[in-house]
Amino acid sequence: MGPNSHGRFVQIYEHAYRPILGYVLRRCTDPEDAADVVAETFATAWRRIDEIPPGDEARLWLYGVARNTLANHLRGERRHEQRAAALREQIIASPVLSGSPPAEYTQLGRVFRALPDDDRELLSLVAWEKLDTEQMARTLGITRNAVRVRLHRARKRFARALADAGIDLPLLERTAQ
Repeated sequence: MGPNSHGRFVQIYEHAYRPILGYVLRRCTDPEDAADVVAETFATAWRRIDEIPPGDEARLWLYGVARNTLANHLRGERRHEQRAAALREQIIASPVLSGSPPAEYTQLGRVFRALPDDDRELLSLVAWEKLDTEQMARTLGITRNAVRVRLHRARKRFARALADAGIDLPLLERTAQ
């Protein structure tokens, strides 16, 4: 990058931002996607500032970058949709979903979903993700001691909620004490 790169970038940005934004908005169905494409277009311009031609050619160059960025974005969306469709098919075919769950599982799920978000997250990290206290602390950005205290309280609240719902799970109650 040359010594005057910052000033040149600002000038190009001020001159071309609105036309590039309009170009992308006319081609994107989602304004958030458009914002991402415009941001990536100007990030590319910043990285390649010395390659941008002078004058109005800079705007035309940016149209090309925006076009490529948009094409990459759309390809990524298609790949994501294909992966999501494949995952949906796997989930639907899963033996876990075959047949209806026993009534107590359905009731247990309702009780679990009624817990505060933080309690559900802690209990899920332990039960489903099989994380230990240290791993949970790193994941949540809190201390191990804070994890222990919060997890203990979450287990107690869950056990109380289960008892209030008439669900008897002695093992859970013992671990919550």
